[in-house]
Amino acid sequence: MKRITVLGAGTWGTALARMLSNTGSVVTVWSALDSEVSTLSETRAHPNLPGVELPRELIFTGSMEEACREMDLLLFAVPSPYVRETTRRAAPYIGPGQLIADAAKGIEAGTLLTMTGVIADELKKAGAGPARLVALSGPTHAEEVARDMPTTIVSASPDPEAARQVQDLCMNTCMRVYTNPDIRGVELCGAVKNVIALASGISLGLGYGDNTKAAIITRGLAELTRLGCAMGCDRQTFTGLGGIGDLIVTATSIHSRNNRCGQLIGGGLTPEEAVERTGMVVEGLHALPAVLELSRRYKVEMPIVEAVESIIHGGVPPAMAVRELMSRDRKGEEVY
Repeated sequence: MKRITVLGAGTWGTALARMLSNTGSVVTVWSALDSEVSTLSETRAHPNLPGVELPRELIFTGSMEEACREMDLLLFAVPSPYVRETTRRAAPYIGPGQLIADAAKGIEAGTLLTMTGVIADELKKAGAGPARLVALSGPTHAEEVARDMPTTIVSASPDPEAARQVQDLCMNTCMRVYTNPDIRGVELCGAVKNVIALASGISLGLGYGDNTKAAIITRGLAELTRLGCAMGCDRQTFTGLGGIGDLIVTATSIHSRNNRCGQLIGGGLTPEEAVERTGMVVEGLHALPAVLELSRRYKVEMPIVEAVESIIHGGVPPAMAVRELMSRDRKGEEVY
């Protein structure tokens, strides 16, 4: 039996841990919060996954050494703003060749690194590794994975053997895993789609309907594809599970915190009030500065992303941002 640690006990980390445990692996879940470790150990339930029972076999710990030593796979599932600090804490216990998968989605402001890039950078600084890195991404809401609903995901890595190993560990009758060598493209999709989902939510909060939502998703995908191709990613990635698949689910689902936060902003709350009401990390807000910087660095036009920025940081009323988008110069439909 394989030994796996999930770093992060949020809804996504817990859903992944439950799935991996039910697949037959020995699974440890690490949390930085002692109270969370105690509660999950005692109740075998996560407060944000009502009705989901966690396997008795799951091990919960607050010890990073216990979590990391001699594991077949370390799976990062902390929110993107905490990936660097979590890696820093884990680095002393990570040896060369360690298989690491990252399920967080984001781009770090300042460095413009994807999450596997952040992990690699921090391990290098600590003199640990090098590790074999994989990105896990796709249309995968925790609330559905935790209830064994059929789901598909991408195991992305330039190391085909590492991607296949993660594929084998995660594959079961409820989770189908595909491999993809374009790790940069898959991770870019995972970050940018959260910003587009904010835009979709804002449109819903303004009272707009399906036409608007479809326009945002389609033109948002065009923006994402243009940026990805400018960065040297594989165009096919953006029409796959990590691209359009993840964008659709995040921009439309009631489970999406980015969509929910956007809806609250469109309904009149400030971004700060919307985040507080959402009650969880809103990844799109953290990714927004880096996505904007990438668009400018690669000279790629991203009007929907710019509109979200004008609302979040520029104080532009959402309805005015929409009018400005709709009043842009006429042009042909360029998908990418």
